[in-house]
Amino acid sequence: MGRLGVLLLNLGGPDKLEDVRPFLYNLFSDPEIIRLPSPLLQAPLAWLISTLRAKKSQENYKKIGGGSPLRRITEAQGQALRSQLQQNGRDVSVYIGMRYWHPFTEEAIAQIKRDSIEELVVLPLYPQFSISTTGSSFRLLDRIWKVDPDLQKIKYTVVPSWYDNSGYLQAMANLIATELDRVKNPSTAHIFFSAHGVPVSYIEEAGDPYQKEIEACAALIVQKLNRSNPYTLAYQSRVGPVEWLQPYTDVAIEELAQQGVKELVVVPISFVSEHIETLEEIDMEYREIAEHAGIETFARVPAPDTDPTFIQALADVVVKALSDRPKPFSETIQPQKNTKLYPQERWEWGMTQSAEVWNGRLAMLGFLILLLELWLGRAQILQ
Repeated sequence: MGRLGVLLLNLGGPDKLEDVRPFLYNLFSDPEIIRLPSPLLQAPLAWLISTLRAKKSQENYKKIGGGSPLRRITEAQGQALRSQLQQNGRDVSVYIGMRYWHPFTEEAIAQIKRDSIEELVVLPLYPQFSISTTGSSFRLLDRIWKVDPDLQKIKYTVVPSWYDNSGYLQAMANLIATELDRVKNPSTAHIFFSAHGVPVSYIEEAGDPYQKEIEACAALIVQKLNRSNPYTLAYQSRVGPVEWLQPYTDVAIEELAQQGVKELVVVPISFVSEHIETLEEIDMEYREIAEHAGIETFARVPAPDTDPTFIQALADVVVKALSDRPKPFSETIQPQKNTKLYPQERWEWGMTQSAEVWNGRLAMLGFLILLLELWLGRAQILQ
C-alpha cells in the first residue's frame, strides 16, 4: 500500500471577528450557492451580502467567544483520528479541507500533493448526505481533480454518508444516556433531536436524500439507546415564508411545552462538532424559547467532538472505505438517480435571526437580490 491520506471535509467558520466579513464574502462568491445570469455579478453580490450581514454576524460570534471553534475542533478530530488509525496499524496522514474558510479545501489538496499521497479517503464530517453540504464539497473536488493530472494518479474513494455506522450511533447513544442520567426524571425526559433544516424543495424537487437519512439516523440512535423515553425530531434554522422541513424546532418546543413536557434533552443530531448553530442558536435562542414556554429543564447533549467512541467510528468508516470498491466523486455527487444539482429555490422575503445559519442564508437572498437590482439596475436571478 502506498502513502495513505484521509481528507476530512467541513464548512469552515471565521476564527475571529475580523474574519466574519471575508468568510461571508467567500460563501456568497460561490456560484453554487447563488446562480446569477452573469459571473460579473457574483463579486458585487457577495460584497453586498457580506457588508450587510457582517455586523449582525459579529454580534452572534461575540456571544460564543469572538469566533467559531470549528477549525480548532476539526483539527483535534483529525489528530485523534490519525492516532486511532495508527493504533489500528494504519500509518496515515490526515488533512482538513474547509469549504469557505482556512484551511480551504484547495490548501489541503496542495499539501496532499506535496506529501505524495498515493491513496486517499475523502470523508465529509456530515453524517447525512445533503446536496448543499457534502454534495457541494464533492463538486468542488471533482472540478479540481479533472484539471490536475497529478491528482488523477491518486487512488481515491469517497464516503457519501455514514449516518448508520454502528460506532457513530453508539457514540450518540452514550452521550444522550449521560445527559439523561443528569436530569431530574431520566426515564421520562423527552429526547429532542434538532437537525439542520433545508427547504422542502431540496427534497421534493431536487431529490436530496437528507431528510430520509436524518429520520433513519434518529430512529437508529433511539434503538441503540434502548430506553423508553419519548422522542421528537425537528429541524432548526428556517427563515422566511419558504416551506422548510417540519416540524420546526422552535414550534415543536412550544408544542411540547403545551402538552405538559417539562424536561427536554436536546440532541444536535446533524452536527459532529460545536459551532455557532449549537452554541448560539440551540444553547441561547432555543433555550430562551423553551424557558418562556414553561420547559423547566433544557439539557443539551454535547456534539461528539473528540469523543473516543466517535473517533473510533470515524476510523472504522475509513477502514471500510479502503476495503470497498473505490467511489469517484462523479458517482457520489448524485446519490439518487433523481437527485438534481443546484436546486432552484423560489426566492422569498425574510432575514434570519441567527445570521450564521448555513441553509438559512439561501432563503434570505430574495431581499438581498432586490437590493442588488436597485444598486446595479440589471441583476436577474435564474429561475
